[in-house]
Amino acid sequence: MDIKAQALFNEMQAMAVQSRTEIMPTESPQVNPTKADFGNMLQAAIDGVNNRQLHSREMQNRFEMGDPTLSLADVMVAKEKSGIAFEATMQVRNKVLEAYKQIMQMPV
Repeated sequence: MDIKAQALFNEMQAMAVQSRTEIMPTESPQVNPTKADFGNMLQAAIDGVNNRQLHSREMQNRFEMGDPTLSLADVMVAKEKSGIAFEATMQVRNKVLEAYKQIMQMPV
């Protein structure tokens, strides 16, 4: 499975812009707002993946218990969405680790 880097980058930028607009003007200024924005964006992305997985698991349990409002297709789509989100997160993590290793190997 190949995830397009440009699409991920655009989504991360959109999340960063959204997180900046949610900051209240009464908050004290931060020393490094870029670091905080990235941290908030990363936390939101990880929380989103976690929520998808929890929702998928809940739908699966409800279907197994005989909930008539759920179809097998709904459960499978939710499960695939959570799987794709997790795979994308792992690929981003691997790219970040690879970049970190390359930076650490650079001569000073």
